[in-house]
Amino acid sequence: MRQQRLLNPTLRDIPGDAEAASHRLMLRAGLIRQLSSGIYSYLPLGLKALHNIQQIVREEMDAAGAQEMLMPALHPSELWKASGRWDVYGPELMRLEDRNGREFALGATHEEVITTIVKDEIHSYKKLPVTLYQIQTKYRDERRPRFGLLRGREFLMKDAYSFDRTESGLDASYQSMYNAYVNIFTRCGLEFRAVEADSGAIGGTDTHEFMALADVGEDTIVHCTSCQYAANIEKAIGTVPEHRISMRVDTILSASQPVKVHTPQVTSIKQLSQFLQIDANQIIKSVALQADGMPVIVLLRGDYELNEVKLKQALGADEVSMLSEVDIEKLGSIAGFIGPIGLQNVRFIADTSIKGLKDAIVGANEPDFHLIQVEVERDLGAISFHDVRNVAQGDLCSNCGHELSFAKGIEVGHVFKLGTKYSRSLGASISDENGVFEPIIMGCYGIGVSRVLAAIIEQNYDERGIVWPESITPFSIHLLTIHVQDEVQMKLSEEIYTTLIRAGYSVLWDDRDDRPGVKFNDSDLLGFPLRITVGKKASERIVECKERRDGSQYERSVEHILTHCHSLFQTGGRSSHE
Repeated sequence: MRQQRLLNPTLRDIPGDAEAASHRLMLRAGLIRQLSSGIYSYLPLGLKALHNIQQIVREEMDAAGAQEMLMPALHPSELWKASGRWDVYGPELMRLEDRNGREFALGATHEEVITTIVKDEIHSYKKLPVTLYQIQTKYRDERRPRFGLLRGREFLMKDAYSFDRTESGLDASYQSMYNAYVNIFTRCGLEFRAVEADSGAIGGTDTHEFMALADVGEDTIVHCTSCQYAANIEKAIGTVPEHRISMRVDTILSASQPVKVHTPQVTSIKQLSQFLQIDANQIIKSVALQADGMPVIVLLRGDYELNEVKLKQALGADEVSMLSEVDIEKLGSIAGFIGPIGLQNVRFIADTSIKGLKDAIVGANEPDFHLIQVEVERDLGAISFHDVRNVAQGDLCSNCGHELSFAKGIEVGHVFKLGTKYSRSLGASISDENGVFEPIIMGCYGIGVSRVLAAIIEQNYDERGIVWPESITPFSIHLLTIHVQDEVQMKLSEEIYTTLIRAGYSVLWDDRDDRPGVKFNDSDLLGFPLRITVGKKASERIVECKERRDGSQYERSVEHILTHCHSLFQTGGRSSHE
């Protein structure tokens, strides 16, 4: 490709609303342009990189035995109502009506559609197992689109669905897709971790997220450096070190029952810690919520944060929200001074972190007072304990006892065991050897293809621009002609360009009539693996090479340039980036 003909509007200035490095660089390098909030057009270079990711995805999915198809993006509401997700999915589901008033949704995911297809087309166990996938645009009405392609309202996804007769068959399909994902993200050049996760609105069990490690990531990954344990913060569990459990209020004399103390206008954990000169881990905070419309008080240590995903699972609830101050007063308490002692007609659930606590502090359910010297087992009676907190710094791995580590990650893939959640609700079943019908057992497997593109750039850039992995780069080689008016340089550039193209390499030839500094800056910004510069030594048939990743520069004769490229790219001239 000749660069003077390429639609590649680079920017010198960093866009002010671009927070993430990938967003800034994709705009500056002319890979994407925003049409509306969370909606982007892919310009030629961005689309070439996206196609390269798709090619890797297709190769690995096909190798795993999956079959590609394509489903509609417009879904009739009846399907989503039949599965129960029309209301559960929430405001992220983009809904619309046709001219006759019939309700539709723009596909956020395709479990309902694929299940209906399989229901209509597969009726015998002899046709299973089967795994089907597509690469298609998805739509979600994000409340706050941000970070460019990392959180958009329209995005490209690969979604796959497996159909098996038995749980053991699902296990095999799940492992096959898991392995394919490892291969895909490895080939894309990503540093990633597979972590235990929550299934969210998709449903199902035994789910893993594939996280690309990056500081801009909105997900927190908890992992152990000693064993293989890794989980999303929503799913992670940890053990509290013993020395953090047995802290006592040494300044207060022991008592046989809680003691009420005056704490005027002390309504927060921080204020209470300072007022009583104690650590937050001696405070039991009471979080007032409603779960599916019923009031619940959650008790956990003052230095820990509530995990709503774990809480929903412990309660078996679909929706959890904070209680208003008015509703708290109806329970017989007051915001800022809520406590578990004396409250009636409310369900209590305690985090395991408070189990065994003595000399603890709780709210007294009246303004400006707290109770001290509370013993959990003595004073709280029969109470249900569950792990409903976020793992915190200093927690230990429940598997091996080593301290857990924390990192930020970008979710690029997610695999689920759905079981019969959708096949039962939508009536997808197969007959066994005896003609008895049984629901099909399903799995689903998603990759955010456009998000992978952004994640790759988040992990591969420097102060000058993008540094593409070879497997994804829009072009493998950037050929620069310093002076296009120089006949010798242009003739030699033409020879090199033709030779490399015929050998199977993807080459962008900068034949623009522009200053050398502009060309070099643009080349660093675009970040292709190898730059070949035809300049002052053209008459000697000598060119300068520069490798973008490590910045090494050296000269090569034109006669050896093809051999050098074969050695550098280790492809023997075969390239998939045409």
